[in-house]
Order: sequence, then C-alpha cells, then structure tokens
Amino acid sequence: TCQCNWPECYHVWMRRVAVIAAHVIALGLTVLISLLSRPGTSLFSWHPACMSSYLLCLTEGILLFSPEGTPFYLKARKGKVRLHWFIQALVLLAAATGMGFMVASNNVSERPHLATWHSMLGVGTLTTTVLQAACGICLLFPKLLKLSPPRLKLYHATCGLVVYLLAIVTVVSAMFSDWFQATVKGGMWYAFPLLPMFPALVVMNQITNAYLLRKKITT
Repeated sequence: TCQCNWPECYHVWMRRVAVIAAHVIALGLTVLISLLSRPGTSLFSWHPACMSSYLLCLTEGILLFSPEGTPFYLKARKGKVRLHWFIQALVLLAAATGMGFMVASNNVSERPHLATWHSMLGVGTLTTTVLQAACGICLLFPKLLKLSPPRLKLYHATCGLVVYLLAIVTVVSAMFSDWFQATVKGGMWYAFPLLPMFPALVVMNQITNAYLLRKKITT
C-alpha cells in the first residue's frame, strides 16, 4: 500500500505502469520482428531476430534496476548485479550472432558491406556496446583506475544511456530498409518506428533520475 498522499501515489503508480508497458513493448517488438523475419528461411532472416533480441536484453538489463519494479523480483542489489551481468552477456551474444549472420548473408549474396546508413549505425552501436561492457568490467577494479566507485557508476550509467539510444536509432533506421518496407506495408508501418520510443523514454527517465540528476559524485 502507498503511504504517501494522493498526488504522490498517482505519480508512483503511473511510473510503475510506464515500466510495465516498457517491458511489454520491448518483448512484443522482439516477437513481432521475429515473426516477420521467419528465422531459418534464409541467412538474413536470423539478423532481425537476433538484433531485436539484443535490444530486448539491453532494455531488460537496464530496467532490472528500476525502483518501480522488475519482473525478476530481486530485492538484493548483489543479485540484480549478477543478473545484469548475465543479461549483458546475452546482449553481446545476440549482437555477435546477428552481425555474423548479416556478414554471411552479404557474402553469399555478394552484396557490399557497410553500404547503408543502417549498417554503419549498427557497427557504431555494436562497437559502443563492447566498450560499455569493458566499462562495466572496470567497476570490478576501481582502485586500479584510481576513481571512486560512485564516479565509475556514473560513467557506466551515462555510457549505457548513450549505447541504448544508439541502439534505438539503429533499430528505427532498420524500419526504413527495403526489407522492412517490403514486409510491413500500409498504416501498420507507421506504428513500428514509434514502438521503441516508449521504452527509450522510460530508460532515459530511469537513468537521469538515478544518476544524472540526484547522484552527488564524490572525488
């Protein structure tokens, strides 16, 4: 039960509804794109499925620390951190697999690599994802870097937000590709680019409130 006054309770519940909606939309988008791509019908068909799974894991890895709740029901931060590591490992696995299928598909079809804005954004996003994972590893050894843990956490959260927003831009750019426009037609197409925007807003709100606005960084 909510122990605050009505306006505060209202905002708390609205934030919880927003987080739940972000989970549902992220999962729903992954399922829809996987159904549209029909994994197994071609080498390329695995690329959208893997990369939508990449975005789903990226979303869940961040929302895991949401104060408004998570489907994993972990109260101890240590447990959340361990699950975060596992999910981020899945992020890297999905990214590497999706990239591998895309390269293989282009090689078989004898198509040039990095020939579109989407492909260049994708490479940039995956590069920053690897760098962000390396930044996360640095949190285990703060003394070697001579930085305080709160400052390292701020850097990690800020870089994570940048990576997530790049991932959203890359996914939206994929919806302007020839394959997607040939697969999804009519009014339904206009809804797809809007779907990733809502989880992005929730993630941005969570990180900015937790780190960029409230945290006092100690040197």
